[in-house]
Amino acid sequence: MNEPITFSPEEWTALREKFSETKHTLNNALAVFLALSELATRDPENYVKLARAIETRTPTIIGLMEELTHAFDARRGC
Repeated sequence: MNEPITFSPEEWTALREKFSETKHTLNNALAVFLALSELATRDPENYVKLARAIETRTPTIIGLMEELTHAFDARRGC
């Protein structure tokens, strides 16, 4: 179970691209969440925007994390 896993150059590139996409989406969402939370402290109406941003972006993040996990698990044979 602890044997090394090897990747072809194509597999490694695809995995890096998926990781990069996931990281980019997550970083963008967190930046929006942080900005809206700071704005909401000044104007409570921004809590609605914050809630909407969380509601719309979170499923995308979860989906990307599941895809990335699936890609690793498939390669590992899980």
